[in-house]
Amino acid sequence: MALITLTSDIGQKDYLVGAVKGQLAQINPAFNVMDISHELSPFNYPQAAYVCRNAIRHFPPYTHHIILVNLFEKKPEQLLLAFHNDQYLLCADNGLLTMILEGRPEMVIGLPLDKTSVKNTLYCVGVMGRAIQKLVDGDSLLSIGTPDPSFTEKNHLRPVFADSWIEGQIIFIDAFENVIVNITREEFEEKEKEEASASFSNAMK
Repeated sequence: MALITLTSDIGQKDYLVGAVKGQLAQINPAFNVMDISHELSPFNYPQAAYVCRNAIRHFPPYTHHIILVNLFEKKPEQLLLAFHNDQYLLCADNGLLTMILEGRPEMVIGLPLDKTSVKNTLYCVGVMGRAIQKLVDGDSLLSIGTPDPSFTEKNHLRPVFADSWIEGQIIFIDAFENVIVNITREEFEEKEKEEASASFSNAMK
């Protein structure tokens, strides 16, 4: 049966996480729902992208990842269902998808919304859950919504490089106060090599 993960910025202090799971159980009581995090900071796209990207890659192929982050930053016209590296991602059309994937997905469809319905979190979860059920029933991805729609794209944060420095940004601080920045080890080591080579060349002059 479908394995579903939940990631959100809605917190754990009220009923909403439980109601989300109840909504999915109404669609199919056999859904296997797992939490990633519900404590993401609202409007913090780099943090959400970092958490989702690093969690998703550890799940089995064909897991369905529901990402409820910044659902209503703008009036929703559609939700997105993407397939990339054997994973399904369902999220708002707010640019987060391309930040998580660090590029465009292999396939993406737009999930249409009922214009007469009240657009709240539980409504969006219902749309996503029914799309997952259609996939479980064997429907093709392209038949569930609008194939290859126009959607919002945002670039993931990249460090800035100059001759003798790198400027990065803090994107996450974990529970042990480890600070995660947007500079990879490979980028740092490559810059270090360039600096060492430049220093050697100057010394030989």
